[in-house]
Amino acid sequence: MRPAWSILLFTTLSGTAQGLLLALAVASWLMPLDTGFALTAIALAEVLLVGGLLASFFHLGQKARAWRAAAMWRTSWMSREVIVLPLLMGLVALWWLGLYLGASTLALQALSAAVVVVTLALWVCTAMIYACLRFLQEWAHPLTVINFTLLGMSSGSVLLCALASGMGQTALLAWLQPWVLGSTLLAWFMRRQALRRNARLSPMSSLQSATGIHQPQLVQKSMGMSAGSFNTREFFHGATARTVRRMPWVFQLLLFALPLLLLALLGAQSLFVWLGAVLLQFVGLLAERWVFFAQARHPQNLYYQTVS
Repeated sequence: MRPAWSILLFTTLSGTAQGLLLALAVASWLMPLDTGFALTAIALAEVLLVGGLLASFFHLGQKARAWRAAAMWRTSWMSREVIVLPLLMGLVALWWLGLYLGASTLALQALSAAVVVVTLALWVCTAMIYACLRFLQEWAHPLTVINFTLLGMSSGSVLLCALASGMGQTALLAWLQPWVLGSTLLAWFMRRQALRRNARLSPMSSLQSATGIHQPQLVQKSMGMSAGSFNTREFFHGATARTVRRMPWVFQLLLFALPLLLLALLGAQSLFVWLGAVLLQFVGLLAERWVFFAQARHPQNLYYQTVS
C-alpha cells in the first residue's frame, strides 16, 4: 500500500511501450510505413521496456534471486508476467531485426501480430497480479485489467504521435489522431468508473471481525507493540486524507484533461504540442499509479489503526 517508485516507473514505462507497439502494429497492417520511422519507433518501445524492467529490479529484496520469480507460473500472475515481459522484448527485437534486414511482408506481419498478442497478454498478467487479490476490493474487479490496458493505449499512442510529428509522418499522424482521442476519452471514462466504484465500497471486515471481539464500542488504543514493524510501514501510504482526496483530480487533469485541451487549442500538427502532451501524461500516469496503490485499503490495517 506504500507505492514504490520502482513499481510506479515499471508500470508507466512498460504500459506506454505496449501502447506504442499496439498502435504501430495496427498502423502497419493498414498503411505502408516509412522503414526508418518504424525502426525508430520499435527501438524506442524496446528502450522503454528495458527501462521498466530495470526499474522493477529496485523493488526486489534479493535481486540475485530474481530468476526464481518465474518458477510459480502455474498459479502466480507475477510469475507469468516475469515470463511474458522478456518474451515481448525478444519479439520486439526480432521485429526490429526483420525490418532492418528487409524480411518479407508476411514475416513482418506475423512478427507484429505476435507482438500484439504478447502485448495484450502482458497487460493481463500485470493487472491480474492486483485484480486476483479478492480481499482488496478496490483491485478485485475487471476494471483493473481494462484500465491498465486503456491507459497504456492512450499514453503509447500519444508518444507515437509525438515521434510521427517529429519525423514528418503526416499520413500516420492523421490516422493516429482519432486513435489517440478515442483511447484517451475511453480511458478517462473507465478510470472514472473505477473511482466511483471505489468510493461506494464498504469494508467487508470490521475491528470486531478482525479481532474476534464483538463488543460494539470496541476502540483500539495502541498498535500492540513498542515500535513500528513491516506491517505498519508497508501497508499504508503515509499521506494525509486530504492528499488522497486531491490526487485523483490531479492525475485526471494531467493525464486526460490537459493533454486533450492542449491538442484542441493548439492543434495536432506541432511537435511541441505532442511533446507537451507526452510530458503531462507521464507525470499524470505516475500520479494515477500512486492513487491506484494508495486507495487500496488492506484488511490487516484493522489491527494497526493506532500507531502510538
